[in-house]
Amino acid sequence: MEQPLAPYSVCNLAAVNLASVADKVNKTVDFEKLKQTVETGVRMQDNVIDATPYFLEANKKQALGERRVGLGVMGLHDLLIYCETEYGSKEGNELVDQIFETIATTAYRTSIELAKEKGSFPFLVGETEEETNQLRENFINTGYMKKMPEDIRGNILKYGIRNSHLLTVAPTGSTGTMVGVSTGLEPYFSFSYFRSGRLGKFIEVKADIVQEFLDANPGQDPNNLPNWFVTAMELAPEAHADTQCVIQKWVDSSISKTVNAPKGYTVEQVENVYRRLYNGGAKGGTVYVDGSRDSQVLTLKAEDNSFDEKEETTKESNKPHVVLMDTIHELEKTNVTIGSEVGDTCPVCRKGTVEDIGGCNTCTNCNAQLKCGL
Repeated sequence: MEQPLAPYSVCNLAAVNLASVADKVNKTVDFEKLKQTVETGVRMQDNVIDATPYFLEANKKQALGERRVGLGVMGLHDLLIYCETEYGSKEGNELVDQIFETIATTAYRTSIELAKEKGSFPFLVGETEEETNQLRENFINTGYMKKMPEDIRGNILKYGIRNSHLLTVAPTGSTGTMVGVSTGLEPYFSFSYFRSGRLGKFIEVKADIVQEFLDANPGQDPNNLPNWFVTAMELAPEAHADTQCVIQKWVDSSISKTVNAPKGYTVEQVENVYRRLYNGGAKGGTVYVDGSRDSQVLTLKAEDNSFDEKEETTKESNKPHVVLMDTIHELEKTNVTIGSEVGDTCPVCRKGTVEDIGGCNTCTNCNAQLKCGL
């Protein structure tokens, strides 16, 4: 879980598209653009706290008292690829460390400037000046804040800070896919894979960044890409964990990250990965062993695809294949309940019924995963 919360706490999330701060000509990170983006993101999210209509008074009290925001990322792997740096490598982690240090220090300096303009978050303000000073002293002496530069710690003592928390890394699965970049801090699962979604179980997805590279390098063999096009399943689980720990150092909340492990990974090996995460300072972690569930959201093969694949191969095979259906029109033709709840008729194939299979509401005919509680 990327955002541990107190009772009735809420947190509005946003993500910086790191692919947009790549200097593609010099194959480096445009750190000034990154700083400007983070500054804008923090100010925007702080404004959202005041603009939000809260339905529960307890939520409103906690939200306005903490002023908690969670600025995260998407497109990290894209940025590393543009910098021709391998995700999970020593050089990659050194660059990741610089990127997230910049994000963290910029976010905190921006929140201090907001405190000068609008005041600290109320939970950091005591009834007396002495009590306020003590609260600020306690704040800067937490484990996370002790790692921050002295100017940030000193200015919080002097001016306070607008937000109790500023950073997190959420998955950004839908938004990252929509923008066309890698999601959250994850490396690409593959550069051509099949995703289970609301429109069907196996929808082929191809990463735009590969075609962009091939267009810029016409002599490059598409089946023998450079090492910085490493995928999640090619990385050792330890490399996944180490990158997460590098990032966690600069994140005041937590991180959503999957450590991908190959089929046959033992219980003891999984335990060792969790110990590695714990010893590296991670606040949480997920280890997923490939094939450990009957059905899974991401797969490299469409061998279980029950859709009609007669027209699978087209001239536009390099583009994602998306299954579309005129749902409203079809619903008007029938009096049965079509939906994602147990007992409904499947909205994808309209033949099977929806049952709870392995924690997911799944069609018995086409196996589309329509709703998952895991």
